[in-house]
Amino acid sequence: MKKFSILLMAAAAVVAAACSSDSAKYNITGINVPAEGAEVFLVDQMTSEPINSAVVSGGSFNMKGTAAKDAYLSVTFDGEGWFFPLFNDGKPVRINYADSTLTGSALNTKLSEWDKKDAAAYNEYNSFIQNFLSLPEAEQEAREEEFVKEYEVRLKKYADSFMDMIGQNMDNLIPIAYLSNVPSLAGKEKFDELLASGAPFTQHPYVQDLKRRMDESEAKMKETTDRKQAIIGQKFLDLEEAAPDGTMHRLSEYVGQGKWVLVDFWAAWCGPCKAEMPNVTAAYKKYHSKGFDIVGLSFDKEKDAWVKAIKDWDMPWIHLSDIKYWDSKAAEVYSVNSIPDNLLIDPQGTVVARGLRGEALAAKLAEIFG
Repeated sequence: MKKFSILLMAAAAVVAAACSSDSAKYNITGINVPAEGAEVFLVDQMTSEPINSAVVSGGSFNMKGTAAKDAYLSVTFDGEGWFFPLFNDGKPVRINYADSTLTGSALNTKLSEWDKKDAAAYNEYNSFIQNFLSLPEAEQEAREEEFVKEYEVRLKKYADSFMDMIGQNMDNLIPIAYLSNVPSLAGKEKFDELLASGAPFTQHPYVQDLKRRMDESEAKMKETTDRKQAIIGQKFLDLEEAAPDGTMHRLSEYVGQGKWVLVDFWAAWCGPCKAEMPNVTAAYKKYHSKGFDIVGLSFDKEKDAWVKAIKDWDMPWIHLSDIKYWDSKAAEVYSVNSIPDNLLIDPQGTVVARGLRGEALAAKLAEIFG
């Protein structure tokens, strides 16, 4: 039984494609299902589209049909946030809802066993995070450094367990069910290394399609990064947004007017922005009297949250926003696709740096102001 959040981090719907020129019949039975009348779906994991469905009756269901041989499929239950992964190898499959067990061919039985082990390891890791997030905000702040250190240890433990699971199944198709998470846990290079290994799963259509999507995503990210960096050395681009009191202001009222200006992209809902803000505040207080200013361009979607954060986070500089979340004019003009982000602009209005955070921001301002 696999959590959607585990497997589908990088998933996206794509045009349907056959898994091979061969097909195989499937016969999937479920027992001990408590939700009478609930709908059950058989989903093609490559397209994220259902290919069959059934209704639970008397605590059981059955789905029969034909699909591409060895297609990577899953059984999902309406309203549930998890699924049972399986391969269509032509052998009957039996799902026991009561103990989250799937049995069938040797391959599918083994996949189910590994999936339960992975779920247990992930739940241990995730419980640690959720326990921390359940603490009062003040306690979270007080224990943040301790949490970060322990988080890194636990993430590595889970990542090592995850990669070991793949390593023990290099002679079969089981890694297919886990490859989409490899880049986030072990890096894109490790993903590419696995695909270059020549292992049985590497030529599976699902894997080839996954590689295509990841390569396209990587190329798009590079294109965005290149576009973001292209502003360095250029004059800033003007835009107009509202101040907290509702009055409209242009960026050009503050930038290119004889001061060094940090245009800071942030939002009240952004945890990393909040973590970075003490560094920004310290820079402002240290250099504001020497000719340094900040214009905050918020990506908030609720005005009250934006205004409250300005006060609570100790941000005594200029603030503008159109309260349009990722549809903000700032996102369009400056190709902002993640925050925190910023631009450092010289007194004449030329962008000299981007993405300065923490020590990098402090070092650059020290270089400028001495």
